Amino acid sequence: MILIAFFVIVTLTIAGLFHFYWAFGGKVGLNRAIPTVNGQALLNPGKTLTIIVGFIILGFAWIAYSLSFQDLSSISYSQQIIYMGWLLSGIFFIRSIGDFNTVGLFKKIKSTKFSEFDTKYFVPLTLFWAISFGLMTFQVS
Repeated sequence: MILIAFFVIVTLTIAGLFHFYWAFGGKVGLNRAIPTVNGQALLNPGKTLTIIVGFIILGFAWIAYSLSFQDLSSISYSQQIIYMGWLLSGIFFIRSIGDFNTVGLFKKIKSTKFSEFDTKYFVPLTLFWAISFGLMTFQVS
């Protein structure tokens, strides 16, 4: 379980850091991270929103760390961490299923760079995160 938790923490940290990189003008991987339809990006997040998302994702990594490596019995907000673990498991599971159009297992649009990366990497990763958060949370609850 320690290796799974470590992988979750590392991958979420990398995802969060990518958001900071994009917020400050980085371009690598950006065309594979935003869904498109007919060549038009469906999202156009600004710098501030991208930074906020980066911090949120780093917060998810902290929750994974707390669930796996902290003694929750000595923390006054342990119930909130456990609740967030279950919530993140559900959120990542829903993300892996998708919106039935541009993201997830059941997407209709499958011919863009984003959809190829979504199928090969994002869906398996979010499903892995969903299962991992469920297991980490179950282990401490």
